[in-house]
Amino acid sequence: MALRVQVRAPVRWGPVVLGAVGVRRAAGGRDCREGAVGERREARPESLAELEVLCNHLYEGTDLAQRMQAEKVVLELIDSPGCLSQCQLLLEQGTTSYAQLLAATCLSKLVSRTSPLPVEQRIDIRNYILNYLASQPKLAPFVIQALVQVIAKITKLGWFEVLKDQLIFRDIIADVKTFLQGTVDHSIIGVMILSELTQEMNLVDYSRPSAKHRKIATSFRDTSLKDILMLACSLLKELLAKPLTLQDQRQQSLAMQLLKLVLNCLNFDFIGNSADESADDLCTVQIPTNWRTIFLEPETLDLFFDLYHSLPPMLSQLALSCLVQFASTRRSLFSNPERAKYLGNLIKGVRHILENPQGLSDPGNYHEFCRCLARLKTNYQLGELVMVKDYPQIIQLIANFTITSLQHWEFAPNSVHYLLTLWQRMVASVPFVKTAEPHLLDTYAPEITKAYIASRLECVPVVIRDGLEDPLDDTATVFQQLEQLCTVSRCEYEKTCTFLVQLFDQNAQNYQKLLHSSSRNPLEITVQEGRLAWLVYFVGAFVGGRLTYTSTEEHDTMDGELSCRVFQLISLMDAQLPQSSNEKVELAVLWFLDQFRKTYVGDQLQHNSKVYARMSEVLGITDDNHVLETFMTKVVTNLKYWGRCEPVISRTLQFLNDLSVGYSLLKKLVKIEAVKFMLQNHTSKHFPFLGISDKSSLSDLRCRTVFYTTLTRLLMVELGEDEDEFENFMLPLTVSFESVAQLFNSSFVQEEAKRMLIGLARDLRGIAFALNTKTSYTMLFDWIYPTYISVLQRAIELWYREPACTTPILKLMAEFVQNRSQRLNFDVSSPNGILLFREASKMICTYGNQILSLGTLSKDQVYPLKLKGISICYSALKSALCGNYVSFGVFKLYGDNHFDSVLQAFVKMLLSVSHSDLLQYRKLSQSYYPLLECLTQDHMSFITSLEPHILIYILTSISEGLTALDTIVSSSCCASLDYIVTYLFKHLAKEGKKTRRGREISQDGQRLLHFMQQNPEVLQQMMSILMNTIIFEDCRNQWSVSRPLLGLILLNEKYFSELRATLITSQPDSRREVLDQCFRNLMEGVEQNLLVKNRDRFTQNLSVFRRDMAEALRNEGASDPVTLDMMS
Repeated sequence: MALRVQVRAPVRWGPVVLGAVGVRRAAGGRDCREGAVGERREARPESLAELEVLCNHLYEGTDLAQRMQAEKVVLELIDSPGCLSQCQLLLEQGTTSYAQLLAATCLSKLVSRTSPLPVEQRIDIRNYILNYLASQPKLAPFVIQALVQVIAKITKLGWFEVLKDQLIFRDIIADVKTFLQGTVDHSIIGVMILSELTQEMNLVDYSRPSAKHRKIATSFRDTSLKDILMLACSLLKELLAKPLTLQDQRQQSLAMQLLKLVLNCLNFDFIGNSADESADDLCTVQIPTNWRTIFLEPETLDLFFDLYHSLPPMLSQLALSCLVQFASTRRSLFSNPERAKYLGNLIKGVRHILENPQGLSDPGNYHEFCRCLARLKTNYQLGELVMVKDYPQIIQLIANFTITSLQHWEFAPNSVHYLLTLWQRMVASVPFVKTAEPHLLDTYAPEITKAYIASRLECVPVVIRDGLEDPLDDTATVFQQLEQLCTVSRCEYEKTCTFLVQLFDQNAQNYQKLLHSSSRNPLEITVQEGRLAWLVYFVGAFVGGRLTYTSTEEHDTMDGELSCRVFQLISLMDAQLPQSSNEKVELAVLWFLDQFRKTYVGDQLQHNSKVYARMSEVLGITDDNHVLETFMTKVVTNLKYWGRCEPVISRTLQFLNDLSVGYSLLKKLVKIEAVKFMLQNHTSKHFPFLGISDKSSLSDLRCRTVFYTTLTRLLMVELGEDEDEFENFMLPLTVSFESVAQLFNSSFVQEEAKRMLIGLARDLRGIAFALNTKTSYTMLFDWIYPTYISVLQRAIELWYREPACTTPILKLMAEFVQNRSQRLNFDVSSPNGILLFREASKMICTYGNQILSLGTLSKDQVYPLKLKGISICYSALKSALCGNYVSFGVFKLYGDNHFDSVLQAFVKMLLSVSHSDLLQYRKLSQSYYPLLECLTQDHMSFITSLEPHILIYILTSISEGLTALDTIVSSSCCASLDYIVTYLFKHLAKEGKKTRRGREISQDGQRLLHFMQQNPEVLQQMMSILMNTIIFEDCRNQWSVSRPLLGLILLNEKYFSELRATLITSQPDSRREVLDQCFRNLMEGVEQNLLVKNRDRFTQNLSVFRRDMAEALRNEGASDPVTLDMMS
């Protein structure tokens, strides 16, 4: 690119000439102010006008088509040779902030390219932006942010670059200090540069090698980050020392940017563990050891507590965010006395906040303070907390704060999680406390539990009366909080149970009175049902808590007391069906039943558990057999009366499915009358959710698969070889299939037939999933083939455009061809294996040919309408090819084209998918790559017969998949490549022997060899990728990578030598001998063959090679990994 940005004159403020910074930093590059764009012709006015119209469409336009067109033009602008001059035009002459934003966006994309701009040009751009920001400090904030991002990206990507023996992009702090000597506006920009740079250094760019990112981040951490933190803290001290003018927006903005900078420093990924931010309660900040002095100074913590008390809420919450990170500092940073002192300072500040809680009325402050409290127990042991000065007063303050917070349930509900985390962890630690100091949790934990229970019951009438969002609707949050509460409740469990029993009895009596009252006020009944739903959830949580806490027989007796009441409520609620019902109570009951099942039903528990003593007296339930009868009665009741309520049906069926997983429970279940009833009457007459209704959503039919999986498991217990029993079980499905077949043969109502067929496909998939024996599976095959499978084939032909119909049918076929537990190993005289494959082939070919006729689809439609179906077809084909129940050579021998047709369909579908889509859609990549592995393992004659452009496509997909983050994909790619390389190597070995037999069988190999000779770069590139992965990347599947690598090296020894030489010569002289020895050790003892013994030797060598190379390249003096990238 010939054009360069320029600064027309050095920009001055005060005694500083920022333009001079650009000259110094260019370090031998051309002065960005002297003629760098002197040759740039003056842009035409209409060109600027066009660019401003483009900005308007891009950032302010409401027309989607115009915006998409504008985005397309921007991408073309970035790729055009005049991009830099156009950006400069927008920055210097643009009349709107959006024009400047567009310029910054284009520059950001330009400097982020994988193939970087020349170093001199990046220096010019960086210096130009620094001067531009200095000359115009009052730009719109979003423009400043965008320009600062460009500086950060340039600095990060050029961190190791050297020009005239200088690391030219590293002295950014010196430049920023020049800004800090100016006005407040300039200081804000300087702080923003450091803040953005810190964030950018921490940001993982998955399009670049992770080793390069880690090396840059580590270097930045070791050379600059501590200085940045100390600079920010000193500026905050200066700011706090002055009388703060809260009305001064610029002062506030500077304080905000400084706090964000500190927070970015403390949030830095110091050790490269890329902690998941969603796991907030588990976070420990791995502060470097050389930062100890900062953290040991009490003034550091005091500074942020003072800032919290001095700043307005929007800023004080940032100070609290910083304190959260200070509270999370790793324990090993301090010695025991130092840790105790540090914790004491933290607690002192926390106490001061609790004693002066005015600032906590702001939701942001409140949330961050709750996080801070939770972190106290994350990083410090209960034994350390109780030793803190004035612990009794502090724990009382925290308990009162928690109780007040729970009582105000509508205020910042997302923060409750952190308070419960604190108490959960403290209570869980009680058995391990060795100090004599009282922890006082037995006093406060029951109060916390009571406050939570009371607050949830109190919220019910308010939610119903005012039409607020019901907390019970957010089941994920409810379950998470109940899991925390059940641990807290087990501290002084007697108190908690007594309280809950009183509440339950009181509310149940009120509910019965309302039901029997003559007026029957619906609003009051709804309120009472809402309270009962919460109480049932609490009982379920407390009963489930037995697994997480050391329980006693007395606790089991109390669980029996609580459980009795829920079982009595179940009887009361079911007696009212179908006249009245409450979905929330039903969902709560199912949650309770599941918790009771996990805790008190099954072989792992003693049958004389005390929980059954009380239940025997009240309900006559003496052991888990009686409980199972109660469970199944409830399941049948729900399936009968809740047929049109998808959440209840879905949860009921999931509960039934969980019950049916263990064989010992299955044997007990099949003796229960309710189960026998289900097995004999699974029709829509008895279970309405099995019916076909225009009102129900097609997605509601999904639960039928779970239902039939469970029923079939129950059937299998005593089925044996009884074909009549199986036919009777299948009778409702037989009737339905006959109805669909008749509809197909007449002028049928499409919608009705379609719904029936979707339901049948889901039913059959559930049945097929559960049939894991050869005998039972053969019964199903004989039932469905050939009559009913032809109906499914017809449906695919008719409704290929409708995924709601094709997806269940294709998934059924994918399940049907899967040889799970060797169930498809038919008798030697049976043709069923071949017949089944032919049907699968027909369906895949039909779907593949029809779906390709749809043509080009929009981005939002391509997955649901096409790629999802293709991924299921690939999954089915892979199962069929790897099932080991078909001899595929038979097809060619007898002139049957089903095998060839399905492989051709595979190719056609593949060529209609872009490489980016193959990797972008996880389900597609996880079906395509294992299928390709299967084809390269067993069907290389098919692979070698493909046209060159198809081979290129497949090999490119392997090449791109080698670096995929998904190990299933990358491992399958390695295996596929290994099979191809091994096939080629064996062919060359046979060619060398020149036997007559060898010449006869080598046509396929000859074709592949000729292709590779025509395209040598294909295998060479893959060798480069694998070597880069081993040397520079975090290789998670090293064994898989090693298998194809040996074959590639043996086939391309010359190219391997070139790679080796490139790597070694790119290093300093002092390191070359070490690296050369690493490569010699890699091939030591490795022979010129691909026998298993030789491969294993190479794999062992590769493991040592990787470790030695990492050691040799680790220290700071090593070259930038990007220069070692052997693909560049």
